[in-house]
Amino acid sequence: VLGTVMTVARGNPFSHEVLVDSWPHFSIVLTRLRPEDHRDPKDYYTNQQSVFYRDKGALQALLEDTEAVTRGRAFQILGMQDGLDETVQEVASARGLKVE
Repeated sequence: VLGTVMTVARGNPFSHEVLVDSWPHFSIVLTRLRPEDHRDPKDYYTNQQSVFYRDKGALQALLEDTEAVTRGRAFQILGMQDGLDETVQEVASARGLKVE
């Protein structure tokens, strides 16, 4: 996430965007390719999203209650924090979706 923020701040040659829930006291940061630059809705490699959160509830709210993570296309969520996998699995299961 930090690498994407720095890239965007330095001219953004890869067409990424950084979304936060509030500023400057954020609970979650999501980085992704700008929606208008998505080439193939089935290619989850180009539709990668990185997430950093301070609170697992913020991740759950992002996945359940926003359109920041588009469900109409294949995607990957990258992150290294505790609870990421289980939260994604819970939200997907509640929606009847398969997660690999």
